[in-house]
Amino acid sequence: MELKNKSIIITGASSGIGAAAAALFVAEGANVVLGARRGAELDALTKAIAGTGKAVYLAGDVKDEGYADALADLAINEFGRLDGAFNNAGIIGDMGPVPAMTMRNWNDVIAVNLTAAFLAAKSQIPAMSKNGGGSIVFTSSFVGFSNGGMPGMGAYAASKAGLIGLMQSLASDHAADDIRVNALLPGGTITPAAGEGNPDALAFIASLHPMKRMASAKEIAQAAQFLLSDRSSFMTGSPMIVDGGMSVRLT
Repeated sequence: MELKNKSIIITGASSGIGAAAAALFVAEGANVVLGARRGAELDALTKAIAGTGKAVYLAGDVKDEGYADALADLAINEFGRLDGAFNNAGIIGDMGPVPAMTMRNWNDVIAVNLTAAFLAAKSQIPAMSKNGGGSIVFTSSFVGFSNGGMPGMGAYAASKAGLIGLMQSLASDHAADDIRVNALLPGGTITPAAGEGNPDALAFIASLHPMKRMASAKEIAQAAQFLLSDRSSFMTGSPMIVDGGMSVRLT
């Protein structure tokens, strides 16, 4: 029970890595606040997951500062404290060369992947300070670290690289407050966003990885669990690569 009695926010929780994290964390004893845009999916997930922990949810848009505040408030009102956050919500956006990219796509990707992380930290850090510390985990990507030779991902790569910079700055600023801040850098993961129902697409993505497979959502959730648990108590400011070797594929 590595997360027993810890109160943890999970965004992007309605499917994929976020949903896998919700199930895993509750099984490990955590009390979770689930956030995503799709209320029906959050309701179904909250009813389906089982363990010694409890789950509540609030639907909303991570780009909304008020929503970030509401998630932190819900954790405190329901569970008495906020110990951790897995800020996992993100989008890939439209892929293509930058000269052909629309401002709308650029702004949307930056807003969801980077600005929402800033808003989350603004709410979560003061809440964690009230109980003497905590752990924040952001979902970045290997694309924000090494790109891996992936074409057409200018907005996504910029947002995920910026997220690593934000994470490291937060880690430096709040290390003395016992608030640890780290980032996960997953490789290709089998989720709806990655084309879960398209075997040909999944086979191609898998072939790019030195391990010749993609991660399951649970494998990435397990890495997040480690960063949120006391086992990672001396880790902060780390971009933790969980990418099946993608980041070293071209080196």
